[in-house]
Amino acid sequence: MTSTVFHFGGAADHDDPRQKDKTVTGGKGANLAEMASIGLPVPPGFTISTEESVRYLNDGAGFSDGLQDHVAQALTHIERTVGKRFGDPADPLLVSVRSGARVSMPGMMDTVLNLGLNDQTVAGLAAKSGQPRFAWDSYRRFIQMYSDVVLGVDHGLFEEALEIAKEDKGLYADTEMKCEDWQTLVAQYKQIVTDELGRDFPQDVNEQLWGAIRAVFDSWDSDRAKVYRRLNDIPPEWGTAVNVQAMVFGNMGETSATGVAFTRDPSTGERAYYGEWLVNAQGEDVVAGIRTPQYLTRAARETAGAKPLSMEEAMPEAYGELARVFDLLERHYRDMQDIEFTVEEGKLWMLQTRSGKRTAKAALKMAVDMVEEGLIDEKTAILRVDPMALDQLLHPTLDPDAPRDVLATGLPASPGAASGKIVLDADTAEQWAGRGDKVILVRVETSPEDIHGMHAAQGILTARGGMTSHAAVVARGMGRPCVSGASQVSIVREARTLRIGNRELKEGDTITIDGANGQVMAGEVATIEPELAGDFGVLMEWADRHRRMRIRTNAETEQDCRMARQFGAEGIGLCRTEHMFFDASRISLVRQMILASDEKGRRAALAQLLPEQRADFHAIFEVMVGLPCTIRLLDPPLHEFLPHNEADFADLAEATGLGVDHLRRRAGELHEFNPMLGHRGCRLGITYPEIYEMQARAIFEAACDVAAVSGEAPVPEIMIPLVATRRELTLLKHAIDRVADEVFAEKERRIIYLVGTMIELPRAALMAGEIAHDAEFLSFGTNDLTQTTLGVSRDDAARFLSVYVDKGIFPRDPFVSLDIDGVGQLVELAVQRGRATRSDIKLGICGEHGGDPASIDFCEKVGLDYVSASPYRVPIARLAAAQASLR
Repeated sequence: MTSTVFHFGGAADHDDPRQKDKTVTGGKGANLAEMASIGLPVPPGFTISTEESVRYLNDGAGFSDGLQDHVAQALTHIERTVGKRFGDPADPLLVSVRSGARVSMPGMMDTVLNLGLNDQTVAGLAAKSGQPRFAWDSYRRFIQMYSDVVLGVDHGLFEEALEIAKEDKGLYADTEMKCEDWQTLVAQYKQIVTDELGRDFPQDVNEQLWGAIRAVFDSWDSDRAKVYRRLNDIPPEWGTAVNVQAMVFGNMGETSATGVAFTRDPSTGERAYYGEWLVNAQGEDVVAGIRTPQYLTRAARETAGAKPLSMEEAMPEAYGELARVFDLLERHYRDMQDIEFTVEEGKLWMLQTRSGKRTAKAALKMAVDMVEEGLIDEKTAILRVDPMALDQLLHPTLDPDAPRDVLATGLPASPGAASGKIVLDADTAEQWAGRGDKVILVRVETSPEDIHGMHAAQGILTARGGMTSHAAVVARGMGRPCVSGASQVSIVREARTLRIGNRELKEGDTITIDGANGQVMAGEVATIEPELAGDFGVLMEWADRHRRMRIRTNAETEQDCRMARQFGAEGIGLCRTEHMFFDASRISLVRQMILASDEKGRRAALAQLLPEQRADFHAIFEVMVGLPCTIRLLDPPLHEFLPHNEADFADLAEATGLGVDHLRRRAGELHEFNPMLGHRGCRLGITYPEIYEMQARAIFEAACDVAAVSGEAPVPEIMIPLVATRRELTLLKHAIDRVADEVFAEKERRIIYLVGTMIELPRAALMAGEIAHDAEFLSFGTNDLTQTTLGVSRDDAARFLSVYVDKGIFPRDPFVSLDIDGVGQLVELAVQRGRATRSDIKLGICGEHGGDPASIDFCEKVGLDYVSASPYRVPIARLAAAQASLR
């Protein structure tokens, strides 16, 4: 069989081109092989391919035939390279075990370090290194990591034992513990395992190794991995690789260290080395937030006013080598790199490199800067920025002039600001957010188990951890503000309270965090709107140059229209006129119209609504002058406008002079069992044509008035909703054309306008060729088209859709990202049949999918002319459309 185990570092036994393919060996494995091949100091190791994990999980029959033999051969490769043997009691080879999917996934298994230690090999490590304290420190770390990650023992039990041991001796830092202290703690740790599991900690090194490999495979289907995959649209069939690598030690004394670094600042995008390190530590000490790390560079330390020396000052030779590696890797990969390294007794070792996660602001700056530096071209820059990440830039930040009651200051780990109620665990965050509360998740430090709460929260605050801690990295990737390492914050779990200095806050109190400067403030602080210029403007200009589709907005207020124009909207793709009728000053007139018993009564109410509707369209057209504006005539079922309580009926009776009993009886006559599939949309226009006539008159009068003043007319596109047959559209188009002729004669002015329909029923999609005889445009209302195609109510689907996504029935929520296999086929068929009838027909999408990058990619493939998105998603759609066009 073809081997699914690949060597790297040292003299590799084979050179399989698949080894550098991230789909096979994962991002971490592929990059380790790449670094080794270009001569960087990489500890030797091997990668078990993603194929093995997929097979393991799908078959449910354990490891595949031959895998154990291939792993044994790969282990021999490491042994030959480093001159040590796995399990040798005199001079043991120790390894690390890490997961490694093709994309970075914080939801995956935590790293296991120092695997291969047991009661015999720890003595050999102590003797060989000449540092017994280091050996026993490594052993206690291994027991805690392995027990937590592989055996499932609560890591808090080990942390508690460690804290008690330090308190008993009056010590503050782990580095103050002596060899005998670690020996005592190791015995306690092993007893914890026995007490919790009813069996001893495994002493067989091969059992340890295969337990860790199995844990990596299992972690792909863990709850936290599923959450992360769902949030980031990562297919379950990708699987994860396993990386096994010879250990190098950063905890061998004052000439050893570990660190995490970025070749540019991941928060701002500035071209400056950015990172943290710890002397006499192992990697998890930095990324897990167990110890607050030190600054990498002198400049960063001096700016922060910190006292501990930076790596640049304390280890200048190792730092100089690291800086050379930074430059080499960035030129090689042509992207900002996230690097993990270890210094073992003065020698630098590279443990990982990958394209680093970054904030949206940093992503924009890096993309623009790298084009100017000649590292990448304009097209690469466009493709590199995640469109959804732009959402981080499109929302308010704290007003710098607003008063602030600062409680504490931590590290500015992820920019942006947020206010919300304090919650102290991830489950509570998710529950409170689900009921509509804005929350701030406050933890001592976060772990991958917290990912669902971090996603639900407006922002994250941690008492421990640095700028590269789990909380910081995940928050930046999610676009959540984060303040980490706020050491003044103390959590009292039993009382569900926070103590900050002499202040006490309880769960549910409101705080504000500012990820730009690390401040934590009491209460809610005022915000200001973002400014979209500089790098944002440059990238948008490039995107507009390379996209084919036009970008419109869904808007029905002057304010939304102005916001959308500011964000680059090129017209309105959907103006939902029913939203204009719910105003308190109008709802009574709408109810009078609905409950009238004859056409005369309806026309009387509509005559009073006409000037209000005309004013609505006048305001919109003034903002959108010269641009196309698709206006959907009244669509929802009439029951949405009816009185709902006795007070409403009483008010309406007073306004109309009709009795409450009469009005209640009339409302009963309008009751429908399934109103969303009942008397709504064009069916209203057919049965009550005076409604659409009033709206058409308001549109044409407003358009003519704006044209008379500005000299340039808007281009109304009048949309007839919920059409199922050509005959419906024919009747209503004739009525609209008649009203247009009347208005143009009265105003002595003609303007260009179109009449078309929204495709939101499967029959309409199938009959698009017929409908196109009368329709000058087709706009796909994918919200309702998804509902009617799947037979699923969007309002009720939340009860079960997450289960469907988890079980792989739907790859993602079909109301968030278009169901391409089902609904997409109807769209594509309608495009083909509509264009076959009318070659110049205008085609677009106006459902919420118009702001989803994956759906926009599909729209490009089927050749739509435009997509329409909510105002804040217009920039997202502009970039996504450019990427779709380039691809």
